[in-house]
Amino acid sequence: MSSSLRILLRSLVIGGLIAVLLAPASVVRAEPTPAELTRRIDRVSTELERVVESWNKLNEDIKANRAAVAKLTARIGPLERQVAQGRSDVDRYAVTAYKTGGLGTAEVLLRTGDRSALLTRLGTLDQVTRRREQQVAGLGADRRKLVDAKTKLEATLARQAAQSRELAAGKKRIERDLSRLYELRRQAYGAATEKPTRPATRPKSPSVSGRAGIAVRYAYGALGKPYRWGAEGPNGYDCSGLTLAAWRAAGKSLPHNAAMQWRATARVGRADLRPGDLVFYRGLGHVALYVGGGKVIHAPTFGRNVEIRDVDLMPPYGYGRVR
Repeated sequence: MSSSLRILLRSLVIGGLIAVLLAPASVVRAEPTPAELTRRIDRVSTELERVVESWNKLNEDIKANRAAVAKLTARIGPLERQVAQGRSDVDRYAVTAYKTGGLGTAEVLLRTGDRSALLTRLGTLDQVTRRREQQVAGLGADRRKLVDAKTKLEATLARQAAQSRELAAGKKRIERDLSRLYELRRQAYGAATEKPTRPATRPKSPSVSGRAGIAVRYAYGALGKPYRWGAEGPNGYDCSGLTLAAWRAAGKSLPHNAAMQWRATARVGRADLRPGDLVFYRGLGHVALYVGGGKVIHAPTFGRNVEIRDVDLMPPYGYGRVR
């Protein structure tokens, strides 16, 4: 079973976890404090975010495999045409050789001068035919390899489609869990979700040059927009969707998954952090964009908005630079 599905199955107990978390509060006191509710929300949100990142990774894998199938299909077509043309050439050479060595052969062989020319021509045709047959055989072998690779990829896509359907079913469960989380937030803060921040009240981006500057300015422009799982803007983001969108604006492509972004970036140390670098958390379950001055911008979790925080908002796992 894939890690994505293991994470999904673990998420299926979250509804029960929420119920357990709620039960003690109803027994001990009628109205739990906002701080207690915040801790519960954070605990369950962390589990849900792992499911979101699992969903994102599966979608990235499916996109990559579909692109690979399309490339293989594009290569198989010309090979099939070359094989067909090669076979046609071999057949044509065979017919030519037959006609050359047909009814008039005996008569030609009686004339010494013509016999040598005929044998030379027949030998040349035989060599050309054999060479073309070898070429056709090689093209056929290449085609079979591509077809085999395509068949395996299509089988992988079929398995991933089944996983996607299971995740879609899990998505409904996640949404039910989210409604409970939003109710917890309503109890703690008087509203189910944070209100989006008006653009006029957002802080201004610092001056950063180059492509990193474009990514940083994009992240500042996303401040106050709501967390939306699986989203990469422009109206909402999850954590890896925000870093993806920021660097996409700067002309760089990143996958929509924190762990995959870790593998796609170069390692840097804490002392070498520059604006535009990525900061990873929670065992590669969360990612943020470093904007300088010891600050990051990230999409935190359900019911909250994109915000700017200290880089140590939680213990960092590591740091990556977009290449």
